[in-house]
Amino acid sequence: MLSRQPRQRRRYPHQHHGQGAGLLNEDILELVLRHANWNPYMLCAIACVCKPLNELIKLEMWKKFCLSRAPRMAADLSFGVKNDAIEINWDKLGKLMIYCAGCHSTRHFKSLSPPGGGHLVLKSRFSRTSGRSFLHPKCRSDVLYVTDLCEHLDDEEDVGLFRGVFKSFGASKTRQMLLDRGKLEEGACCPFCRSRVWSMMEARMIPPSAQRRLASYDYENSIEYLVCINGHLTGMCLLLPLPDSDEERAGGGGGRGGGGGDDGGGDEDVDDDNEPAAMARDNGKAVAINSSSDDCETDVRL
Repeated sequence: MLSRQPRQRRRYPHQHHGQGAGLLNEDILELVLRHANWNPYMLCAIACVCKPLNELIKLEMWKKFCLSRAPRMAADLSFGVKNDAIEINWDKLGKLMIYCAGCHSTRHFKSLSPPGGGHLVLKSRFSRTSGRSFLHPKCRSDVLYVTDLCEHLDDEEDVGLFRGVFKSFGASKTRQMLLDRGKLEEGACCPFCRSRVWSMMEARMIPPSAQRRLASYDYENSIEYLVCINGHLTGMCLLLPLPDSDEERAGGGGGRGGGGGDDGGGDEDVDDDNEPAAMARDNGKAVAINSSSDDCETDVRL
């Protein structure tokens, strides 16, 4: 009588735990993704195949995606970080680069526009220079990259959406001030990493320079941005109406342009009056017109 032997699990050559079990050569996958210009659709599809591939895509390939799209910003965010895969969360940063989360109301910001409307953004510009306008005066030494506005136009109102990311958020002055001033919002989470968030309006940390940078209404509750515990920022504002005629544009009446005049803000206004306008209109589309050595453009070619 034949003895029954326990069935042994088949192992593939070069199989390593946590590094794409069953994948014969990770370099081949990297070459394929590089040839596809790190297409995010392909990254997501491969990550759905199995758990080991999901770990490989999340820890390695999304980092290469970020470095290919915004090399200066990605290099700056990872500079001096011991374990960038955990501290930066490359897959979450990749989503932040290419995804606008859409319009939604919060406890302090009430929008008349229908909620939702999240979409991929084919091209984004992340500006470290513009990010200074969103920082509290006591936190101007922090580094924040912020996108240009994504305008969601509606019959009721025009809403501008923006997103950003802090460098070394765990050691930033902004985080320390939020811990001292604000409480985590109930029922709200980051659209990129699903973490708890603080309200900058609740903490009273939104400077007047943010209103000028966004060309938003100058009244309470017209701007809100949320910062999650991982340093991701998502914000929204009510935009001023654009002038209808060339005469109104020439006279500066009601135009959307950021930077606007002297408001006596003292140390609230650092370098803003010397910067060119943040946004302009070209054939009905928002176009970035200021640039600096700190600006980074991400280009998603699908």
